[in-house]
Amino acid sequence: MRSRYAAYVLRLEDYLLATWAPETRPKSLDLATSPPPKWLGLEIKQYRQTGPDSGTVEFVARYRVAGRAHRLHETSRFVRRDQRWFYVDGDIAD
Repeated sequence: MRSRYAAYVLRLEDYLLATWAPETRPKSLDLATSPPPKWLGLEIKQYRQTGPDSGTVEFVARYRVAGRAHRLHETSRFVRRDQRWFYVDGDIAD
């Protein structure tokens, strides 16, 4: 989770796509938004192993766009394949 957050901060689309499970991975990401978000921090609320090769991570990522503060609160699902973790999808909290 932390490496994916860092990849969003640095706009590393190739890394984000490479760590996304193929069955849910988009063809591309639109990271070139204008104005770009200024990422302010990541807080891991909880993580849980849901099976031998699956887990969830609940997090809050804070960012600013055009001077306005925002929060992304999500519970993400991950699977492990060949000793690597891949993002599957997530549920965004209100």
